[in-house]
Amino acid sequence: MSSNDAERFDAMFLAIAQQCEGGIDELLDVFFGFLGRKTDFFTGASKGESEMIIMDKFREYEKKTIKAKDKKEREIKRAAKAKAKKEKEETRKKEAAASESKIKELSDEEAKKLEEEMDAKKTDTSETNGKVDEVSEKKTEEKEDSDEDEDSKGKIKPNVGNGCDLENYSWIQTLSELEIRVPLGVEVKVKSKDVIVDIKKKHIKVGLKGQPIIDGELCKEVKMEECIWVLQDQKTVVVTLEKVNKMEWWNKLVTTDPEINTKKVQPENSKLSELDGETRGMVEKMMYDQRQKAMGLPTSDDQQKQDVLKKFMEQHPEMDFSQAKFS
Repeated sequence: MSSNDAERFDAMFLAIAQQCEGGIDELLDVFFGFLGRKTDFFTGASKGESEMIIMDKFREYEKKTIKAKDKKEREIKRAAKAKAKKEKEETRKKEAAASESKIKELSDEEAKKLEEEMDAKKTDTSETNGKVDEVSEKKTEEKEDSDEDEDSKGKIKPNVGNGCDLENYSWIQTLSELEIRVPLGVEVKVKSKDVIVDIKKKHIKVGLKGQPIIDGELCKEVKMEECIWVLQDQKTVVVTLEKVNKMEWWNKLVTTDPEINTKKVQPENSKLSELDGETRGMVEKMMYDQRQKAMGLPTSDDQQKQDVLKKFMEQHPEMDFSQAKFS
């Protein structure tokens, strides 16, 4: 679905979200309740297929949103850097123009004296810069030596998903789970019955029947009952593994894979569902108020004030509020 096609439903979803006082939980209840009552989404597919579809779409849009956010932040930083550079250049030009004007107004004797002082200052600065450059170069070398310690040598830098891109498959990870993408490498579209996915506590096999692409011992243990897989576009198998230990990063998928440098892993962003109740409520309120302001609509505090005023007016119909102004 293109961006324009998706955005045409924004007004409808925003209208629904504004009526869900319970936040995201109530909004999801409304959506899944609709699917349960009006469609065969939960009953028309094979067991587990509905969940696979939902999780696949969830991860797809999670990645898109994070990628768009990162791109926007990079653009803001580039714009700020360009602006600072431009302002610095304008300041330099103004100072140069002022200095030139001042020199023209000096007498020959004063100009000669000023020139001697500037030459002396230039000599001192050159010596100082030379020492600074030497110290800076030494620190850079020390930092590079520190980064390339013995433990990091020969290890691969993680991909953007904190995992590894290999020849036949790739994987990414968060602290709680891994996602593996295994292209089947065939021109024709295959069916689920043609695929083999066998997940044990410390072993995994993925590929076509009789032609496994991954077949080895896992680096760490996984929760078998929480692992799922889906055949995407009938050409790629996407497997999600739930980690047993959710406090460590994996340095490889199976024991025969090359090792990644976990020191260069970028910690995952905090998710709204992981916040405590009070903090989550505050964040959701702020997000709602920001959306309302962007659309020129009243915030939650404004709505509360309006509700109180409306109730008071209903209780006191004898009072005339037609000329009253409220902030």
